[in-house]
Amino acid sequence: MSFNDSYQGTPPWDIGRAQKSIIKLESDGKITGKVLDVGCGTGENALYLAKKGYNVIGIDASPLAIQKAKLKQQEFQNLNLEFQEMDIFKLKSSGWEFHTIVDAGVFHVFSNSARIEYLNNIHSVLIDEGYFHLHVFSDKEPGGWGPRRISKDEIYQSFQEGWKIVSIKDTPLEMVSPRMDSVQGLLIEVRKLQKTPDN
Repeated sequence: MSFNDSYQGTPPWDIGRAQKSIIKLESDGKITGKVLDVGCGTGENALYLAKKGYNVIGIDASPLAIQKAKLKQQEFQNLNLEFQEMDIFKLKSSGWEFHTIVDAGVFHVFSNSARIEYLNNIHSVLIDEGYFHLHVFSDKEPGGWGPRRISKDEIYQSFQEGWKIVSIKDTPLEMVSPRMDSVQGLLIEVRKLQKTPDN
């Protein structure tokens, strides 16, 4: 089943509200400036941040997810919010620039090679010293279903060049499922390093 097909119903990651991790990041002052929500799904995190006054763009490769997000947006007036169907691997050519990027459940779906290209695209649209917040499945969560589990070592390996890891915290990733209401996750905060004449 494709991600788009998942939105024919309610996929387990579509919890009907913003992730608690996103709410806490905002309350802790970790969200600033113009925000990109990658893999925004039906838009709950993006809507939450826009209602808090941020200028937000939410993107997803699923046309059905974006359709549902735009329907939700119609209930709110005067939000500085835009939803677009977009291939994440085409961010480089978007001409956009963001102060903060959030990813709640995207990074862990990629293969090793795709992960590199994904991060290259994220890096290209984030300002120098801007923040990238990721929330992923942790390798502490038992396997057998769902996406790849991510270890802290993998995070350190993925963010070696052009990034500074600020923090990696064990943080549940909320789900909607008959079996569970959350999984063990990692909440990662990284910062894009400022360019120097040497790099």
